[in-house]
Amino acid sequence: MLLSGTVVADAETVIHDGAVVVEDDLIVAVGDRSTCLEEYPDHDRDSYDVLAPGTVGAHVHSVQSLGRGIADDTELLEWLYDYVLPMEASLSPAAMRTAAELGYLEMIESGTTTCIDHLSVDHAAQAFEAAQELGIRGRLGKVMMDKEAPPGLLEDTDEALAESERLIRRYHGLDDGRIRYAVTPRFAVSCTEACLRGARHLADDYDDVMIHTHASENRGEIETVEDETGRRNIQWLDEVGLTGEDVVLAHCVWTDESERELLADTGTNVTYCPSSNMKLASGVAPVLDYLDRGINVALGNDGPPCNNTLDPFTEMRQASLLQKVDRLEPQALPARTVFEMATINGARAAGFDRVGKLREGWSADIIGLETAVTRATPIHDVLSHLTFAAHGDDVQFTMVDGTTLMRDGEVLVADAAAIRSRAREFAAELDGTC
Repeated sequence: MLLSGTVVADAETVIHDGAVVVEDDLIVAVGDRSTCLEEYPDHDRDSYDVLAPGTVGAHVHSVQSLGRGIADDTELLEWLYDYVLPMEASLSPAAMRTAAELGYLEMIESGTTTCIDHLSVDHAAQAFEAAQELGIRGRLGKVMMDKEAPPGLLEDTDEALAESERLIRRYHGLDDGRIRYAVTPRFAVSCTEACLRGARHLADDYDDVMIHTHASENRGEIETVEDETGRRNIQWLDEVGLTGEDVVLAHCVWTDESERELLADTGTNVTYCPSSNMKLASGVAPVLDYLDRGINVALGNDGPPCNNTLDPFTEMRQASLLQKVDRLEPQALPARTVFEMATINGARAAGFDRVGKLREGWSADIIGLETAVTRATPIHDVLSHLTFAAHGDDVQFTMVDGTTLMRDGEVLVADAAAIRSRAREFAAELDGTC
């Protein structure tokens, strides 16, 4: 396929009358449209106003999609224990499958091609099956909770680890590596030391399995961990083995100097979730400090109950504006930096090589946007437009690994209307459970 338009190959490279050529699952050419048309005259052609790398949701909860809007105006621990965890515990396998499908459908429709997905304790296989079917690139993991969990989610430590291993053996590396596994303890508050250390041992036992968890999102969470362990949250996670280049820590809002040094020294990945952090009044992550230290910072929407959208462009806008107002510096977190966080930094955090840029020999994960709307008129700087003005519903084309998932605004890999209908039915059954 030959795709033409304004090509945003990465944060530094824009080709205004450009093209991207795809063969099988790879990009084979990126350049001027006229040159590509001459060299590849027989390829199927399509055009969009803007072509860009698919974005990476580096911390999402697809299976919370049925709870969009259930817990407004609450802080993290109330939000989690009074609303979200009871909802997760109530979901049947069919409801979990529909929740995951709804999440992945929203990603496909709004330009996210890769995600790091924090699932739930039960029925995680349903999400893996949905990801395989809908074609999303993802690093998914079953949640582990072996203490401080509500009825229906509390697990035996050994069984939590054993079930995680069963899922690794079944799904890790599926579809030529498009689906991969992350061992996923929910957070230190709900996991014993044995569970956390077991997560490290399990990840080490399998090639390219990573670890994904929450950390230092909320002051109450940090106080709980410190009371129980005598350590700050990041210090405790480091002690039990949950730092390193194969670890993704979501949030990291409240960290001290020693913890920031640990994150940098260990090469741990951090995911910034500005909308969630604002909505739950958790705080403002010190993203500029992390970047200055060379920490890889990616971008995530978190879950629909705390955002309430998985739109990556909304998150890019929030990411920049929050840092500017927090620091009172208009230069803080410019569009190009945010675009890198939403693309190549996310791909690095997720452990996918040759993903996150439009480059020859890289995976064909591509999105196409339309700009025939008033808020896109005029466009002086396309990266500024993508960061501050674009919306997910501008996306008209989504491709992952060379497979077209959506074209001209029509999802090709699933019955979108049927998924939304099933989601409404299951959501209606949640009344009274959360």
